[in-house]
Amino acid sequence: MKTGLLFAFLLSASLLVAQSNKAYVTSGGEMIFSFASIDHNGSSSGNIMRWSPAFNIQVFGNYDLNKNLGLIFGGAIRNVGFIYEDPNASGVKKKFRNYNLGIPVGFKVGNLEKFFFFGGYEIEFPFNYKEKTFINEQKTKFNVWFSSRVPAYYHTVYAGVQFPYGISLKFKYYLSEFFNQNYTENDGTQPYKGLKANVFYFSISTSLFKGYDMYIKESGRKDMDQY
Repeated sequence: MKTGLLFAFLLSASLLVAQSNKAYVTSGGEMIFSFASIDHNGSSSGNIMRWSPAFNIQVFGNYDLNKNLGLIFGGAIRNVGFIYEDPNASGVKKKFRNYNLGIPVGFKVGNLEKFFFFGGYEIEFPFNYKEKTFINEQKTKFNVWFSSRVPAYYHTVYAGVQFPYGISLKFKYYLSEFFNQNYTENDGTQPYKGLKANVFYFSISTSLFKGYDMYIKESGRKDMDQY
């Protein structure tokens, strides 16, 4: 029901964008530095930062209500996960990641042509799961499409700041746990039981809303106004 309401909102917003000269589409990449808040049977240590610069794509529909307030919605494909060095198993390190399809909705406030803040909610649907295991630097890995090792979707919230010339910084927190702790292997084992992990990350984006080209055009218009 909640997902249906979200898609209805996006459809309505798309029609609004199509009918308004205050609406436009923007896009950009995202370089992600991710971490996880971990509780593994009472232990909170072992997390290592994960850097994922590749295959993070965002597209936004923008509707500016005025020069200082706007609405945003869109879609994204995102590479998100974390690295975990098990404190209870010497020499064992794990790398977990999902490719997620995200649907963000939110707002932006400030000087929308130069410097402003943005934030909102995003639902993400994982569609490809990868897990790597390093035991004394010997690596094994597997990759699964639409895995039941993780939830069907994640609830997330985000906030950020957009600087002039299209650079933005963002913080995002996953309200949903990364794993499905009830996942059971064919032999009856539950590899993620007791491993509670909530991912959060900081990211740097380029040309997310209005980027460098907009400032070049604006500068050109000011130069023409002088003649």
